[in-house]
Amino acid sequence: MAQGTAVADDRRARATARYVRMTPMKVRRVVDLIRGMEAREALSVLQFVPQAASEPVAKVLASAVANAEHNHQLDPESLIVSVAYVDEGPTLKRFRPRAQGRAFRINKRTSHITIEVESVAAARPEPARPARKAAPATPAKATKATKASKATATKATKASKAAPETAVVEDATTDAETAAAETAAPEKATKATATKATKATRASKAAKATKAAAEAPAEDDTATAEPTEAAETAEAAPAKKAAPRARKATKATASDEASNPTDQTDQTDETTEEGTR
Repeated sequence: MAQGTAVADDRRARATARYVRMTPMKVRRVVDLIRGMEAREALSVLQFVPQAASEPVAKVLASAVANAEHNHQLDPESLIVSVAYVDEGPTLKRFRPRAQGRAFRINKRTSHITIEVESVAAARPEPARPARKAAPATPAKATKATKASKATATKATKASKAAPETAVVEDATTDAETAAAETAAPEKATKATATKATKATRASKAAKATKAAAEAPAEDDTATAEPTEAAETAEAAPAKKAAPRARKATKATASDEASNPTDQTDQTDETTEEGTR
């Protein structure tokens, strides 16, 4: 059922299985799984796929690997499934009896499975070639120099064209500056005098401030001395007030004694009598 055929290209090998008694739709589900995979990995995957079509597909893949190894001397480890497809084969018509003598037709389809493997060892990338030496940078520098010379030439031409205009503008500006200087001279003189006057006033204010600072301690001394004098006068005030009161009291007692001499004599007599008793 599996027939091996060689491909003209030495890096490829093909195997086909014809008239497989399975529908193409069911087989394509399995073939789509292994397309583009490595041959060894695809065989291991097909061993564990639950679909029934995995068995014929695995046989075709193993046949393709054997063809590549024996017919083209290719390394089995370097093979990949490059092409895999399923074609529809002839359909077998069968009939199944049904109720009341009827018969229903059954289509038994077949498939043609084709798998092609390719060796990737020959398609390995070539070793990197040594990099070429860098070209000398003199042309670039020369181009830069030429560009710089062109730029300077254009600037010189622009400057030569703009020279008369700039001269006229400079003459106008110088005239305007002289006129402005002449008009500004009196203003500057007045400003100078004003600044001198302000400086003089500031100096006088500073001198006054220094004098006030020098006089401030003396005033503080007087201020501190004044409370002591006030305290002395406050202490002397009650004594002065008490002196005339004492004088008045002595005068009053003297006048009482002068007015009542008999009372004193009586008192003296009583004291003598009591003493004798």
